[in-house]
Amino acid sequence: MDITLPRRLGLVGMAAILLAFAPPALAYSGQKLAGEAKISIERAREIALKAHPGKITDEELEREAGGSGLRYSFDIKHGRVTQEVGVDAATGQVLENAPEGPNPD
Repeated sequence: MDITLPRRLGLVGMAAILLAFAPPALAYSGQKLAGEAKISIERAREIALKAHPGKITDEELEREAGGSGLRYSFDIKHGRVTQEVGVDAATGQVLENAPEGPNPD
């Protein structure tokens, strides 16, 4: 058995192995509804981050009352605060921009 294999793999090889088992980066909750959205999730992300800068920790496309009835929902962490920002999937209008409640969805 060759014990030098881990050394030969190095960081690049190990990263490739980890990426092979990582979930797809483009997947998000509710992606099956994307065909009904008039704006892309990429554009919705831009709108959400403009409304509340930070790091997106969760994202989904869901049916919810208000606006067109279809919205992107983002959890955006900035410091210790996690903000929920909802973006209408038809118009791009910000429908919600409030701290995440005690029972996150």
